[in-house]
Order: sequence, then C-alpha cells, then structure tokens
Amino acid sequence: MDSVESFPALRLTQEDGSEISAAVAREFPLTIILNDQELVTLLCSPADLRYLAAGFLASEGFLDSKDEIRKITVDDRRGVVRLETTEDKGLAADALLKRVISSGCGRGASFYNAADAASQKVDSQMEISVDEVFALVNKFQHGSKLYLATHGVHSAALCDRKNILVFNEDIGRHNAIDKIFGKCLLEDIPTASRIIITSGRITSEVLHKVAKRGIPIIISISESTNLGVRIADTLGITLVASVRGKKMNIYTGSWRIAHDGKAEKRLQ
Repeated sequence: MDSVESFPALRLTQEDGSEISAAVAREFPLTIILNDQELVTLLCSPADLRYLAAGFLASEGFLDSKDEIRKITVDDRRGVVRLETTEDKGLAADALLKRVISSGCGRGASFYNAADAASQKVDSQMEISVDEVFALVNKFQHGSKLYLATHGVHSAALCDRKNILVFNEDIGRHNAIDKIFGKCLLEDIPTASRIIITSGRITSEVLHKVAKRGIPIIISISESTNLGVRIADTLGITLVASVRGKKMNIYTGSWRIAHDGKAEKRLQ
C-alpha cells in the first residue's frame, strides 16, 4: 500500500494563489493480535507492518527473541498483524489494563510503567566525536524520501559511528523506532553499542525502548522532555538533542561525546 495520497489544494502566498496537487502522508490503523488476543490498534504508515508489530511487541515486553515467534501473518488490506508465539504468553487482564496512551504522534501506546524499566541501565564505553554526530545527522536528514514528499512523517535510524545501518519512517515517532527494532529482531541485527537517531522529541517511553536494546546514545534533531532527560541519566544513556547546523545540546552522558579528540567532562 502506498504511504502517500495526493489531494487537490489551494496554495496561497502573499502575492497570489494557485491550484496544486499536494502529497499527504497516509494514516493507517493497524491492529496487532498476539496469540488470538487483540492487543492494540496503532495509527501508523502502511509500510513494514511486520517490523512494526515485532518491534512494538519486543519494546513492550511481550517478545524477548525471534526464537519465540512461530508465525507472523500480515493482512495489509484489513490492517491486521497476527503473531503467534511458540509458547502461550498468557496475557493477564491486569497487564492489558496497564496500557498508557503516550505522547507520541499517532497515539502511541505503552504497556509498562516507569518503574518497569528503571533497572535496565546501559553499560557501554562507546564514544563518538562531535564531528561524527554532525556527519551522521547530515546523512539522516537526507534519507527520508517520504518526508521530503510530504513533510508529515518522522524518521529513525540505527547507526554505528560512521554509517546508518537501518533506516525507517512513520507518521509516529515511536512507530519509526519500533520498525527499526523489529527489523533488527527478525533479521538478527545487533543493537548493543549502537546509536539511535530520531527526528522526534525524546520522551520517557522512547528512552525505555532504547534501554531495552542496550543502546548507549540517542540523538535527536528535536528536543527532549524533562522526564526524558531524567530517565536518560538514570539509565546511563547519552542524550543529545537539538542537533541543527553546528550546534547540539548534550543533556546526559557527555563523557561519550569526544571533542577535539577528548571526551567532554561529565556534567555535574
């Protein structure tokens, strides 16, 4: 299914107006069914739905590895992904009641609370230079054809210090990250000691997703929330935000960001 739909629009400027055909990002409801139990309906872009379902379930603690998956069936016409595990997950009613409507675009949902991930501290000695951050972000900003066409989606990427390894995009910033993690899960792509770049703001639920994958550095061209900063500090994650032009804000874990060949001093 195409992720873009065109609509006629009247474009006005201070000088004149004209009829145009505008490309708009498609919004698609996707229902995830785990072992015949309807779990959640996500609003997303209609691409890589298999990755999205697997990544979402892993992020929310319903999947630990690819070996637990017996079968994934995608019905992109009806907007349904069915995932069967090798063992019954035995979803309890109270687990479903813990769902939190997150701050994400596309009404993201989470099935954990903040205490669930508090102990998942990331232990990594990985460092990256300031110049490498700018170079990666420059590559990242030129990677989304869908954004360039619609200006209505978010992007996410898994990177090492030099290269973008996995890239995806979605109307929801959480979904874009889950698509990344879903591909890594299903295709055995390591995530530990890697970097996540996102176009969206960094919030607490994003930090929990990243911590579960053992990722020590998250970079955004947008900003962070206050809880995002606090949780990044608690989980030992380096949080870099507002990377634009030749500027960035390093909120936590500044020792991982090397400047002029030397790591920055720890923030007090």
